[in-house]
Amino acid sequence: MPVEQDKEAMVDHLGFFNERLAARRAVWSLPGFSISPTGGIQKRIFDILLASLFLVILSPLFLFAALAIKLCDRGPVFFTHTRIGFLGCPFGCLKFRTMAIDADERLAAYLAADEEFAAEWATKRKLKADPRLIRIGAALRRSSIDELPQLINILRGEMSLVGPRPIVADELAYYGASAELYLGARPGLTGAWQVGGRSDTSYEMRVQMDKNYCLDWSMLGDVAIIIKTIPVVFLARGSY
Repeated sequence: MPVEQDKEAMVDHLGFFNERLAARRAVWSLPGFSISPTGGIQKRIFDILLASLFLVILSPLFLFAALAIKLCDRGPVFFTHTRIGFLGCPFGCLKFRTMAIDADERLAAYLAADEEFAAEWATKRKLKADPRLIRIGAALRRSSIDELPQLINILRGEMSLVGPRPIVADELAYYGASAELYLGARPGLTGAWQVGGRSDTSYEMRVQMDKNYCLDWSMLGDVAIIIKTIPVVFLARGSY
């Protein structure tokens, strides 16, 4: 019952938040209104240079991942999921597909059959034992290879190399007042959450990390997070 009550409360909160977001979008779209994302032009130039370099260096890995996915089933190589970006604009966040074609149906059945897993999903929006994964899916996730196509999102200007974790619209309500900070930044391929525990952290801690990142942003801080990401990825810390 507590889980159901939490869900009802979140639905009410989300409806209220969506009304506020719509009002802000109306203001942001006014002629002459201008606002820059966290980091401004220097962060954007940094993103373009490094994302282009990484795409060239990692192209063999892209090919390997694409072939591995195709060997598992005949579904698409890439998966696009709508996330909320700068100023609340939705965008298609790219990933290598790690889940089965009928992933949504599998998840719904899984959560309906077990309250413990439903509570885990409600708390973290992730599952350690995810029933949706294809055979190569777990390995792609543990190694974070599945997220490499987001380098394309970065070149498009939808994401940044470092930033808050990209979230879906329903998650904005969990951010409360900190949602304003999230909407003022481009979501990141990596960030404070990725190097600070990833899926081993609570959702509240995740929000706090994103808030602190936006408030304390610096170019050196971005460089430090990118450097810290390397051992985290190789050791698969908190990744599932």
